[in-house]
Amino acid sequence: MANILISPSKYVQGAGEMKKLGEYAAKYGKKALVLITESGYKRIGQIVDGSFQGQDMEPVYEYFNKECSKNEINRLIGIMNDKGCDVVIGIGGGKILDTAKAVAYYKAVPVLICPTIASTDAPCSALSVIYSDAGVFEEYLFLPANPNMVLMDTEIIAKSPVRLTVSGMGDALATYFEARACQASGATTCAGGKSTSAAMALAKLCFDTLMDEGVKAKIALEAGACTPAVEKIIEANTLLSGIGFESGGLAGAHAIHNGFTVLEECHHMYHGEKVAFGTLTQLVLENIPAEELDDIIGWCVELGLPVTLKELGVTEVTDEKIMAVATAACAENDTLHNMPFEVTPETVCAAIKAADAYGRYAMEDCE
Repeated sequence: MANILISPSKYVQGAGEMKKLGEYAAKYGKKALVLITESGYKRIGQIVDGSFQGQDMEPVYEYFNKECSKNEINRLIGIMNDKGCDVVIGIGGGKILDTAKAVAYYKAVPVLICPTIASTDAPCSALSVIYSDAGVFEEYLFLPANPNMVLMDTEIIAKSPVRLTVSGMGDALATYFEARACQASGATTCAGGKSTSAAMALAKLCFDTLMDEGVKAKIALEAGACTPAVEKIIEANTLLSGIGFESGGLAGAHAIHNGFTVLEECHHMYHGEKVAFGTLTQLVLENIPAEELDDIIGWCVELGLPVTLKELGVTEVTDEKIMAVATAACAENDTLHNMPFEVTPETVCAAIKAADAYGRYAMEDCE
């Protein structure tokens, strides 16, 4: 099997870049479906509207219905057909971006991705995560190409809630460890082949950047400052993690995240927050050295990422709940089987319980 690396055709990151969206979009078509939330339009709609002034491109705005579901995708395809749109632009968070990518795929048109937060590594990928209308994970939709363009306006992202960027760091934390597991097992990555040295190098750079810049970036964001550390974390959360996970591979952390979607009490938690705990669980499964595990748990605690089941919203922990999560994580079509050893619901259940116990122990040490 070949080694394969895939990536967006163009990645643009900088302050004020959203003001150029219309100029960029005009290179891809004449009429764009612009998918955004109502609250997102209230915040930055004026900037987006202004970017289309004087451009040979008409925006057609549509508000997102909360979930990247098959029903929502089909609804938007109908609007594309009715309005004659030939480009899709997704503006917002991960589920909007995944929906925009899926709609563009089914319509065979270009897609421009404009995150307003740096909370996941979804923007750069040729992948949409499909949920039910109720928010329960259903399947991965693997797309034949990455977005035509990813535009990161760091001025907008730096003004988003700090918790969202921290959640993005939780998502990015998994990148290196899942890629490492896939490399060890020889698993096929999301790119459709074996991982490349380039993908592994980006995944490791992602991890190193998180460790070196993460806490600094959080402190700067809390002060309302967009510093070099913030810029580096935005790139790590988006580009490094995006290419790293896709061309490096997914393994335990994201499958365990998917398992937690069966618990309604976890639905209020962000994707990256659940992935962070999934990463700790994967590392327990791998039985990494105690010193390394302590360092990573300590980093999570310092950032405010969840390290216990209680922090994830599971206030009443039962064997039945944890086994339900573990069983869902071990689904035949999920990525837990990319680990370089056999996994079962029983071993995953034990790892979740142990990760929770290590997290509680670390929290006690910090008090």
